Amino acid sequence: MTSASLARRGLTPADLTITPRDRRFGRDEATPRWWHGGNPYRTAFFNALSATFPKGEAFFVESVRQFRDVEDQRLADEIRAFTKQEVIHSREHLAFNRRAADAGYDLSLLEKRVEDRLAITKSRPPIASLAATMALEHFTAILAHELLKDSRHLKGADAESAALWRWHAAEEIEHKGVAYDTWLEATKHWPRGKRWKVKAKVMLFVTRNFIVDRTAGALELLRQDGITGARAWAPLLWEMWGRPGVMRKIFSAWVQFFMPGFHPWQEDDRALIKGFESDYQFRQEPPRKVRTAA
Repeated sequence: MTSASLARRGLTPADLTITPRDRRFGRDEATPRWWHGGNPYRTAFFNALSATFPKGEAFFVESVRQFRDVEDQRLADEIRAFTKQEVIHSREHLAFNRRAADAGYDLSLLEKRVEDRLAITKSRPPIASLAATMALEHFTAILAHELLKDSRHLKGADAESAALWRWHAAEEIEHKGVAYDTWLEATKHWPRGKRWKVKAKVMLFVTRNFIVDRTAGALELLRQDGITGARAWAPLLWEMWGRPGVMRKIFSAWVQFFMPGFHPWQEDDRALIKGFESDYQFRQEPPRKVRTAA
């Protein structure tokens, strides 16, 4: 058994279940233009984030599925469940983005930026796409953790929109180790130093793009609201980095990615999911029997 396999078995919870929850949000109602408590800056940030999900999560699925033929039956099962969850996430954010368009926003520039970024990665070998997915999945997982941990991030939001974001966050936490474990399996024959060097470079690259593109996207949506210049960027940056400061508050979790021996499940934060599930009565499927390697 390789060291990567040992790391995976040792840190991914043995009783973890990944449960696709087929829910639909806001289908029968119009979402207010400033759905986040009448706050254009919070609305712009979350709308800019949502604009990335339909194509971005389809990319995640494609990237991981290219490496789905693994000997570890448990990982193979988790990849299938991950795929189902991400497909539903894409569907629901596509519907959310349509409601944003119905409210008067043009997301086409934001979506084009996502397409351009993904096209660059897709032009490289499949392992590059898996590495990008592995890094971005950690980014989304720590954002999800923060959204569920601190109620201020969605305080005052439209009820259906808030439910969408909490549901998505719960499932991002639940499958946060799948892309990373797939990466470990795909690179199990790499020297440890090479694996760390590649993943560190990729995380720095995707972090830079995430911050630049999401900020630019939010500013574009604020421009469509007639809010420009310092009136746009100063309150937006305060929302992101000041209070409630979701980007500031994930920094320590982001740094952990670079530490020796890192694994997404070194922090078991499933308690956040249980609290969410008790509100919405989601059902966890029982764990499947695992065929261990000889």
